[in-house]
Amino acid sequence: MAENKYKHLMNRDLSWLKFNERVLEEAEDPSNPLFERLNFMAIYHSNLSEFLMVRVGSLHDRLLLKKDEIDPRSGMTTLEQLRTINRKIRDLTPRKNRALIEILSKLEEYHIFYKAGVHLTKYEDRFLERYFERNVLPLLSPHILDKHHPFPFLQNNTVYIAVLLKSKDGKTQLGIIPASGYFERLLLLPSKYIKFTLIEDLIYRFASKVFPKHKVEARSIFSITRNADIDADEAFFDYDMSYRDIMEIIVKKRKKLEPVRLDICRNQSAEITKRLMKHLNLTQDEVFFNEMPTVLSFVSDLKDQLTDEKYQALFYPPLIPQPSGKIDLNRKLIPQIQKKDILLSYPYQDMKAFVRLLEEAAANPSVMSIKITLYRVARNSKVIDALIRAAENGKEVITVVELRARFDEENNIDWSKRLQEAGASLIYGIEDYKVHSKLLLITMKKRDGELGFITQIGTGNYNENTAKLYTDLSLITADEDIALNAQDVFKNLCMGSLVENSDILMVSPLTLKQSVLRYIDQEILMAKSGAPAELTFKVNSLNDLDIIKKLIAASDAGVKIRMIIRGICCLNVEASGKTRNIDISSIVGRYLEHSRVYLFGPKERQKIYISSADFMSRNTERRVEVAVPILDPDLKREINDLIDLQLKDNVKTRHQVGKGVYQKLPVLKGVPRIDSQIELFKRAYREAGTPLPTWLKNRNL
Repeated sequence: MAENKYKHLMNRDLSWLKFNERVLEEAEDPSNPLFERLNFMAIYHSNLSEFLMVRVGSLHDRLLLKKDEIDPRSGMTTLEQLRTINRKIRDLTPRKNRALIEILSKLEEYHIFYKAGVHLTKYEDRFLERYFERNVLPLLSPHILDKHHPFPFLQNNTVYIAVLLKSKDGKTQLGIIPASGYFERLLLLPSKYIKFTLIEDLIYRFASKVFPKHKVEARSIFSITRNADIDADEAFFDYDMSYRDIMEIIVKKRKKLEPVRLDICRNQSAEITKRLMKHLNLTQDEVFFNEMPTVLSFVSDLKDQLTDEKYQALFYPPLIPQPSGKIDLNRKLIPQIQKKDILLSYPYQDMKAFVRLLEEAAANPSVMSIKITLYRVARNSKVIDALIRAAENGKEVITVVELRARFDEENNIDWSKRLQEAGASLIYGIEDYKVHSKLLLITMKKRDGELGFITQIGTGNYNENTAKLYTDLSLITADEDIALNAQDVFKNLCMGSLVENSDILMVSPLTLKQSVLRYIDQEILMAKSGAPAELTFKVNSLNDLDIIKKLIAASDAGVKIRMIIRGICCLNVEASGKTRNIDISSIVGRYLEHSRVYLFGPKERQKIYISSADFMSRNTERRVEVAVPILDPDLKREINDLIDLQLKDNVKTRHQVGKGVYQKLPVLKGVPRIDSQIELFKRAYREAGTPLPTWLKNRNL
């Protein structure tokens, strides 16, 4: 009997939903501080919204274009994928509701009350009614749908109230009230405690005052999610306009795409639901009912109210990124880097050292040029400020700006204008390929007249905010061969071409995957010869079929393979058969695991790379990505220690146990509990010579 060709494969989107389920598990986990659980719930919802906008939106587009393609990893048609996705989301929705109800209920123990319109005192009811009449009602723009008033445009992920209205002649009409505008969504009630309601709850409660000439028969709170999957290249060559101007048009166009989901909260009126479905052209499969708020953006506003010391137990105890113990911040950084490679590990170590390097280069008379690839940066970016100062100081500053960084396009457009005004040269990527690499090259003239270089290559963005939340690695080196390879990458980007050959760096789309496959083949040969053979990878996602097939072949040949994959994993492993030698785990914890590390071979002959590229076909085939070898023996040991620690994590790690299912494994009696992220912070404190916080010193997992 022929082997099922999908046996070891999984649909990409269903695998992503399993990752988001792991985020939901953190919201359900009573060992996490209570408000952190609420924050995980908000992350779950934000993740899901983006998934619906992009991935589900893309599937909708395929159906509209009648491209009912077969998914190569599952054999499902586009329609089957959509139905399976909606079914999985529907299965998770009750869990989300239960967890949110539990969290909000437990917050009451800390005198934090969500007053959703029930169990109000007479004073609270009067306060809300007066507040509504004076501060909300005058600002509302309600709509009643009839032949003179068509269905209004509804904003993506914005809350509305729908009401079924009955007029004096007995006719029913649909009314819609936007719950957004010139008022804050989170409304605090006067109290010695924290009592809050949401603006949609208020409008819902007093909807009859909005339509005084009608009887309100039913009401619901709802929001919609729109397709946001626009290909930025689709219009680029149709207009005689700059790429940045085209992107501004694309961003505006995205906001008006078709709805893909309807979320309804409270009093699920069948008639209201039916009418909304008709106007929005959605099926019952695309309608989801919720017991709690449909949009959780209010969570950050609530957090701002909990600054008092008495609320500390609701949050993770503070951990502060530490300066690298290998850098003396009282001396210039460039001479230190020229003596020895430096590896920064975020968020355990502070990104300020990297910013200091840029600021030093901007002011250093010997620095001639700074070249950098920019994908996502902070809104108030010190990185951008340093580049602007360098340009204003007369240095050549070349910035490869990726305007197609999804959902960061507007931010990127804004600061690309600032860079250009300062005199920096801008390059807007390459046609058909996003530039996702994290690459910096500083060129200077040394005292002997020769050129010197500082190259930085990392796994994460030049973003001071996410560097405190995402785990990433950043190599800074004066190695001349690495610099010359980096120079070749920038030269090709400037000319709109791809790197075809690179002897040190791996550069996608033409050399990275090919090198990875070649190194895996070498381990297969070692295993077949009877020698020890190992592969260890830490990536965010895996769906590249060529790499998956090669990993299966390597496992079948006897290569021991360990993989830490946070999110999408389209490889299913079994305890027996061809995938018996592959162990796959996923860490979901306090910080977002984001670093990409490739380790080829056992330690005695190991090659180590850090990279901006996941093992996704989009990274390996449709993006410019860079992987750099770690050459310094001390840094190789440091990375091995980091990976070994994460492989021992038995607190926040889930292991794939077959058919794409992930489970936390029981911790055996007498085995210490290891949360790798906490342990790495301990190491960072010790290396920096900073006393451990008392809670961290005494932490006994």
